[in-house]
Amino acid sequence: MKRHAGPGARALRRFAATPIAMCGLAMAVAMLLFIALGPLLIGHAPNQIDLLALNRPPSARHWLGSDGVGRDVLARLMEGGRVSMLVASGSVTISLVVGFLVGAIAAFGGRIADTLLMRFVDLALTLPPIILLLVLASITGPGLGWTMLVIALLSWPILARMVRARLLEVRERDFVLAARGMGAGMAHVIWRHALPACLDILIVFATLQVANAVLLEAGLSFLGLGIPPPAASWGNMLNAARSTRVLEEFPWQWLPPGFALVVTVLAINFAGDGLRDAFDPRSDLR
Repeated sequence: MKRHAGPGARALRRFAATPIAMCGLAMAVAMLLFIALGPLLIGHAPNQIDLLALNRPPSARHWLGSDGVGRDVLARLMEGGRVSMLVASGSVTISLVVGFLVGAIAAFGGRIADTLLMRFVDLALTLPPIILLLVLASITGPGLGWTMLVIALLSWPILARMVRARLLEVRERDFVLAARGMGAGMAHVIWRHALPACLDILIVFATLQVANAVLLEAGLSFLGLGIPPPAASWGNMLNAARSTRVLEEFPWQWLPPGFALVVTVLAINFAGDGLRDAFDPRSDLR
């Protein structure tokens, strides 16, 4: 008897059959390999100063040139990519945990818990995100951990609403009613039933939110509220372009981080859109 593929296998097949999604995945993997393995190929540290190479253009010694204090642009580009990816993955992890737990508790915790949590989520969604981001960043100050936390605080309410909407339907199913009737607590139901039911939502949200977090970190660092110098990030590397002299005379100092930022965000968005379509249950009907 022929075995039918499960929903996960069908979703992976739909994803693999989407050229733009596979292109995005290949670009994202290439960028990750570049920032992870690239330092093994060059002989410069990101903060190593070469006083004989101030504002030098690309050469055999500095493949992408050097900045105003003699630091290798390529080494800082790779280090900035690692920092940006660390901030993005950390903030997305916090968003996933908080958003899922709030949505799950709202769905399974009863009417009072649902009302209180959802009104809090509505309040968080009504706050202007950019203004809130700048206020929080100015209060906490620059730093890796604070940047992760500030970015995470902006994204979890949307996930909480999506999780709650899914689980309001799941909680009425027979296997959930049977588990609760046999005395299973909320923690057991959330871990054994709610989490598998929301896995597709969490995967798609995490993928798309990584791109958003990379952009937010770059914006904060560009404004001086994200990763503080001398640590490298794509945002504070672009911050140097605010100087007209750097913008006009030393394009190799800001074009590489700008290009890397655009390519990374596009790649993650392409892959995220492909995952969203692949996990859509209506895809089999098209």
